[in-house]
Amino acid sequence: MTFSTAIRRWLPVLCLSAASGAAIVAGHDGRRALQMAMLALPALLWLCWPIERPIWRRVRAIAVFIAILSFLIDGALRAFLQHHYQAAPDSSLVLAAAANTTPRESMEYLASQGPLLAMAVVALLVALAATGLAIRRATRGDLTLSRPARIALVAVLLLCALAHLSKPWRRHHPLLFWPAWTQQVADLRATWADQQTQREQLMRNARAATPAISATGPATVMLVLGESVNRDNMSLYGYARPTTPQLIALSREERARWLTLRHAWSTQATTVASLSGLFSFGERDEDDPAGRTQHVLALARSAGYKVWWISNHDDVAVDQQHARLADTVEMINRQPGRSSGSLDEELLDEVERALADPAPRKLVVVHLLGAHPHYRLRMPANEHPFDAGGDAVDAAMTREGRAAWVREFRQDYDAAIRYHDRIVARTLSLTRSHLTDDERGAWMFLSDHGQEVGHSLDHAGHSPGTASGYRIPALLWRSGPGFDASTAARPFRADWAGWTLAELLSLRWSGMHDERNVLSPSYAWQAPSLPVKGVVFER
Repeated sequence: MTFSTAIRRWLPVLCLSAASGAAIVAGHDGRRALQMAMLALPALLWLCWPIERPIWRRVRAIAVFIAILSFLIDGALRAFLQHHYQAAPDSSLVLAAAANTTPRESMEYLASQGPLLAMAVVALLVALAATGLAIRRATRGDLTLSRPARIALVAVLLLCALAHLSKPWRRHHPLLFWPAWTQQVADLRATWADQQTQREQLMRNARAATPAISATGPATVMLVLGESVNRDNMSLYGYARPTTPQLIALSREERARWLTLRHAWSTQATTVASLSGLFSFGERDEDDPAGRTQHVLALARSAGYKVWWISNHDDVAVDQQHARLADTVEMINRQPGRSSGSLDEELLDEVERALADPAPRKLVVVHLLGAHPHYRLRMPANEHPFDAGGDAVDAAMTREGRAAWVREFRQDYDAAIRYHDRIVARTLSLTRSHLTDDERGAWMFLSDHGQEVGHSLDHAGHSPGTASGYRIPALLWRSGPGFDASTAARPFRADWAGWTLAELLSLRWSGMHDERNVLSPSYAWQAPSLPVKGVVFER
């Protein structure tokens, strides 16, 4: 056989090997990449083994096509998740997001990634065609192997067999990993679907802690939860665009009774994980989520508060883990997904109804849709004050090299923050107006996590890999004595917010940690571990 003939026969196998290797390297690091290569080799080596009967050649072609394509798709998916979310597909971040996403939301997410999705579809079609063509050419005629070459081939196959016998290696094979991943998502969704047993345990935990209210008289406390709000986009925190005029006005009006925590951080970049930490005082055990955990809503109810959960979300995980612990639950949004046009102002009637309730002690939790993507749906259609661009923010983003589409998303995002400002301010105004002369009142606002909208890279959305994904606002108000002004400079973490809320509720129970309450004189800051390099929490 001439050299050129040998090249023609071996070239398809070499091309398939190169493509598989590139996909493996793109989706895996270091030793894991070598392990994946050992799992992929048998399919490639099978192409080298002489087979005479046509039927078995067809069987081989189909089997190798499926195996190689699985490695190509696996590498592409893992590379996408790593690039955009710095996460593996079996990480809690991705599993929780997949379990908490409906088919409709999945389609909306794919639609929001139009250009990227189009390129991915084209790449997939090219990969399908190229893989099929290469396998067809590789199986058209048997490759010529000498006896030593056949012995070496068998030896390599035996070595690969050992890799397949190792469960820690084998479970990463795409044809085994992704079906198991799908089952993990289904199991997680099933766990969330009915958590009544866990909620009952949380109520027992709360009663066992014997919580008591240290202050006398009636009280109303409101907790307002924003969504995807980055404090860097609030003029209250020094942002150049006038996004929070009403909150600024309230801060000036209330003076010492108002507190803006300048250095507030979430410890999670997604809603479900963030709220889990917030309501469990940062102590939720994922292996035993209710066994030893306290939940601030359960404690408040056990101490004598009537609790409301009023939400503009349609989220089964949040509903089952937290909302159903309340006495009264009002979910005004019946359209799940990013395309929901339910505006936050639509829940204000329910908020006012709760505040007017005659219960002597009330805790009202308000969960807003905030600035969650899609940003343009988070405010009325005629409220887009920053669409013209050309201001200092737009100029700064242009200097930083941000793409035009990212600058447009920033305009939409800032408009959503501006609308959000009006709703958040209204919740405080309603709280104040419903207080009687002898009633204590307190109000707290914070976001579940931040949002990256061109702050440090060309990306708009959740961002576990950048500081913007964790930078949140945290605002407090209370009637009566004001706050110590020096508290504003303290760093604050959202998974400790439950301790601060407990003080606003005047709750005391066995096992409290005052050193985690940002309002306490004994507050002792501990920096959380975030998957972001170079974070300065006092900033």
